[in-house]
Amino acid sequence: MIQKPIKLSFLALLLPGMLYAQNVRKISLQEALDLGIANSKNLKLSQNKIDEAVQQLAIVKDNALPTASASFLYNHAQIPTNKLTIGGADPINLPKRANAFVGTAAVEELVYGGGKLKYAEESTRLLTEVARLDADKSKEEISYAVISTYYNLFKVLQSKKVVAQNLESIAGQLKQSQRFFDQGVVTKNDVLRFQLQQANISLTEMEIESNRKIINYNLDILLGLDENTEIEITDPSNDLKPAAPLNSYIEMAFGNRQELRQLDLQNKVADVNIKSIQANTRPTVGVGANLYYINPSGKFIPPAEQYIVPMTLGANISWNIGTLWTNKNKVTDARIQQKNVVIQKDIFSDQVKTEINKNYQDYQLATSKIRILETSIAQATENDNLLASKYKNNVASAIDRIDAETLLYQAKINLELAKADAGLAYYTLLKSTGKISQ
Repeated sequence: MIQKPIKLSFLALLLPGMLYAQNVRKISLQEALDLGIANSKNLKLSQNKIDEAVQQLAIVKDNALPTASASFLYNHAQIPTNKLTIGGADPINLPKRANAFVGTAAVEELVYGGGKLKYAEESTRLLTEVARLDADKSKEEISYAVISTYYNLFKVLQSKKVVAQNLESIAGQLKQSQRFFDQGVVTKNDVLRFQLQQANISLTEMEIESNRKIINYNLDILLGLDENTEIEITDPSNDLKPAAPLNSYIEMAFGNRQELRQLDLQNKVADVNIKSIQANTRPTVGVGANLYYINPSGKFIPPAEQYIVPMTLGANISWNIGTLWTNKNKVTDARIQQKNVVIQKDIFSDQVKTEINKNYQDYQLATSKIRILETSIAQATENDNLLASKYKNNVASAIDRIDAETLLYQAKINLELAKADAGLAYYTLLKSTGKISQ
């Protein structure tokens, strides 16, 4: 009887830790990208737009199918005055009432409409491809948003590690200064300086933790995870790649950028639109067949030889000749619109070149910073060791000791941030080519 409460109490103590562990998830950059793409509401909206465009194409194709109609009419006539005399002729006696059944069925097919149906189908098909490129562009934007947030979280976590190391070191320095003060080697002012340094670093740690929570929450939303999930990330900066020549990225952009491909498609749509307008000047040809059922007997099922079923076949040709001189300005307007698309592509092509060049130079600068900061850390470490030795021997002041340590840890933080910035700069360069996953 005594053991059960003890077991329950033990489980109660373990439960919060177990629940916390369940809310921690380690995610690599590639896993984050997969989750972001799979759970993106924007991509679902883009897919819906594709489905809408595909359905519009199906509707346009239906317009090329023959049309058919059928009707059935019952008619009852009451004739109160049923005797008709014309001139001196014998009177004509009509029935007092009459019933009739009339049915019709018709099938019509447009054989030639000047090519307008073909051009409508081609234009809609091209717009469907534009919608697909919109979805590809949204996928790139979402991928970059995930990568950017992932790297921001990495930067915060790396800074937090360095600050934790700094706090651990300053705690040791504070104990040492307190011991020196007790021995009468240093003044109380030295101890207070280390305490102030510890307080300042603690404030920095609090700010970093607040930023971590904000970025972690944003990443949870992007990946479609529970908002309380604590994300542990892997180091994404270990696979920095050397930059290829600038022209290779520009060539990739001209082959991959969705906006440029969309403008090409819009140019084709404009060309199809010109042809469709020109088709207004051409004649149209159609064929049709009609079937009639005429039953004047008044009975739903008439006796033999008291109903007729005539059939007709026909063809029609129509031509609005006036379009030969009223359609010219419409064609000219469509050509101007097509020229606007060509100019827009030229402008955007220049923008792509400048964007890629900027991102390329940013990546080169980011990688150069890493090399310089690695050298500065070696120098700051040597300086810190020298000042630590001097302080122990009461040769250097507490201010010199704190300054040396601050420089070292600031250099470490700068290096971690530079690595993350370089990784993000590389993906920014790839994004400007239109394809992040190279």
